[in-house]
Amino acid sequence: MMLATNPRPAARVLVVDDDAGLRGEITEYLIDNDFEVYSAPDADEMNAVLAAQSIDILVLDLMLPGEGGLSICQRLQESGRPSILMLSAMGETVDRIVGLELGADDYLGKPCAPRELLARIRAILRRKRGGLPSRAVSIGYGFCGFRLDVLRRQLQAPNGVTVLLTPGEFTLLHAFLERPDQVLTRDQLLDAARRSDAEIFDRAIDVQISRLRRKLSAFTDREIIATLRGAGYMVSGPIARL
Repeated sequence: MMLATNPRPAARVLVVDDDAGLRGEITEYLIDNDFEVYSAPDADEMNAVLAAQSIDILVLDLMLPGEGGLSICQRLQESGRPSILMLSAMGETVDRIVGLELGADDYLGKPCAPRELLARIRAILRRKRGGLPSRAVSIGYGFCGFRLDVLRRQLQAPNGVTVLLTPGEFTLLHAFLERPDQVLTRDQLLDAARRSDAEIFDRAIDVQISRLRRKLSAFTDREIIATLRGAGYMVSGPIARL
């Protein structure tokens, strides 16, 4: 367990993740942005911090040794609990949805950009301090006139037409929209496919992306999925989380 303080903290944050490197990176970044930060590698140490301190936001990894993130969300549903920002590996869509249903206020895919994590934390604090419900009420993305409904796994074109996606195409598009302006390698996309049980293997990634591009290009002239030779693929913003 680690504690770092600021003279006038913006809020108290508890980071719970068994990845020591990531935990340290998040902790240092939040300290630099005027938060008082505690950290723990598992539920047991998290419980000790919560018993001793008043925490505003819990940054909680979905996959933990011992008691997992979903169980923790369910257990902390009672009033007075800290707000919960759940971290989850790319592709764990169903678990993220369950997490939100069990009381998480927001979720963010891993690996995540520290600036986006900070923005999500500040957004939760604004809702909380403004007396607004902090829990996310829908899961989806808006981009280039399209709307992707993650719960229903449906893509709506700018003209309102529903674009039929295979499970593999949906998984790839969702992975891109979770990480706008980030280059995703073939290995990262394959990992997303494996976690969602979509049937995509090695070079088939290129085929799936080609098909997805054709479906998107039927409704827009813009190149939504860019290829960065030797690096991977990327979708550029603006992308709105709905």
